[in-house]
Amino acid sequence: MSRNSDFGTIVQIGDVLISEEVITEYFACDYPVCKGVCCIEGDAGAPLEEDELEGLERDYPTFGKMMSEGGHEAVRRDGFFSIDRDGDLVTPLISGSCACAYSMRGEDGSYLCAIERCGLCKPVSCKLYPIRITKLTGGGLALNLHRWGICASAFEKGRREGTRVYQFLKQPLTERFGEEFYEMLCAAAEHILKDE
Repeated sequence: MSRNSDFGTIVQIGDVLISEEVITEYFACDYPVCKGVCCIEGDAGAPLEEDELEGLERDYPTFGKMMSEGGHEAVRRDGFFSIDRDGDLVTPLISGSCACAYSMRGEDGSYLCAIERCGLCKPVSCKLYPIRITKLTGGGLALNLHRWGICASAFEKGRREGTRVYQFLKQPLTERFGEEFYEMLCAAAEHILKDE
């Protein structure tokens, strides 16, 4: 761990740098309040990793059955991914909106991921939210907390329940980085939080 006055404590596990906020901040999705609006808001689609592209194309006949016609039009227009203004791979958006092509409307008016509803793995960036992964020069990764106004109730709920970001995201962090990584993150959290 290292301390930087501009960035707080940075935890390093292998080639992954983790912002202190991933450990210290509280978060727990509050779906009954937000109703999945993260699927239809924003200025670009959800970030994608290169190794996810093949699965999107392969599994499209399965999860495509759950998508809207606007979502299908987006895939026909852009393919299974788009490139945003920063040059990053992202999910395509439905024309004239900020809605992810892979989103669907639930019976109660909420928004869901068609990929996940079919029992498949939605993009890792969605599973790990509010953590965002940034690729670093030299091949490392940085995990930083992303704050979005539409998730205000999730930060409040996490605080009420005493659930930290890294705790809420135990499963996706373990899936993406492994059990040993998560155990080391918990050890670092114990050290950072011991004086609270």
